Amino acid sequence: MADVQPPPLRSMDDFLLGSARFSVPDVRNLDRLNNRIINNLLYYQSNYFVSVIIFLVIVGYFRPMQLFLGATVVTLVFLGFVWAAENQASIRRFRRTHPSLSLTAILGASYLLLSVLGGVAVFLFGIACPILFVLIHASVRLRSLKNKLENKLESIGLKRTPMGLLLEALGQEQEAGS
Repeated sequence: MADVQPPPLRSMDDFLLGSARFSVPDVRNLDRLNNRIINNLLYYQSNYFVSVIIFLVIVGYFRPMQLFLGATVVTLVFLGFVWAAENQASIRRFRRTHPSLSLTAILGASYLLLSVLGGVAVFLFGIACPILFVLIHASVRLRSLKNKLENKLESIGLKRTPMGLLLEALGQEQEAGS
């Protein structure tokens, strides 16, 4: 964990404004779409982290206890999923072959637990909306040459980043950088 390096914050011009190029992804080629999402998650991870934190601060200002409860439940469900995937071969195979379903299962289980506990609206707006924003941006943002170079450094192990570790925990490490 000591060799993990946080990546630099990308400029707003690169992230959203002037030089940013966006395109609707080809949903018929799921491998290419998955590759684009993973590589954008790695390249813009600092920007995504800041965006999610800003959103969570805004929601937390209005509903701090429900947001804390929601974050705790999602974290525990995610950690339980990662633990189960490391200890059960069938879950590990499912995680690798169906990453979208795995994420949906984590969010769905979190939703069910929160609905029992009563924090559904805060979960939807405080946690799911930032994740949706990140996934939409990562899906439609076209990659630049600098993006591809940074992802290649991550994939060959010269750089370790927090998003790289998260993708590894979700079973997506083999696809990063390709």
